[in-house]
Amino acid sequence: MPIIRTVGGIVEIHPSLPVSHRPPATQADADHRRDRAKDQERQDADPASRLAQQAYQQQTHRAPAPKPSLLAQDLMTSPVTWLPSDSTLLKAWTTMHHKGIHHIPVMSAHGILVGMVSNQELLPYAHELESIDSPGPSAEHTLTRVMNSRDLSATPTTEIREVAHVMLDEQVNAIPILDSSRHLVGILTTSDILRAIIHRSPLELWT
Repeated sequence: MPIIRTVGGIVEIHPSLPVSHRPPATQADADHRRDRAKDQERQDADPASRLAQQAYQQQTHRAPAPKPSLLAQDLMTSPVTWLPSDSTLLKAWTTMHHKGIHHIPVMSAHGILVGMVSNQELLPYAHELESIDSPGPSAEHTLTRVMNSRDLSATPTTEIREVAHVMLDEQVNAIPILDSSRHLVGILTTSDILRAIIHRSPLELWT
């Protein structure tokens, strides 16, 4: 119907806007609404479906789990070549050359780690050690004379970044890996870390 407004005794009549008529609902529309209502009723009545839907929604909004960090046990060399503390410099020198290694843990008679010896400690005696026929007198010195006796070690579950931090601070190129009973189970060197950077791409060190 029209809108009637009186202003100062003057009557204004505004015609009403044409009303659009909704087309009558078809039987297909009614059937579709009825099917949707039944599906919703079934979901509401089925606790398993409701829980599954909630779990799915939570999973889609959950932040991705952080990747585990790389650990010493993932890169360490095991088993380890080691020598007793009463071994000679010549023994360590020949072992390094035959094994192709540069670091050897030194163990006591009771199986306790007492130090590390590297090719750097042996280099000052190289001219005597390389003479196979007649090695110099230094060749018979024991490892306790030249080994590094600083108590530096890590556990198999130590993160690589922590091991690298110690290596950098202490200026060492190898760290022995000891288990909870202080038994030698591995050794980790700077070469192991660099090799992992080359072959494990991308390398997750800092997660």
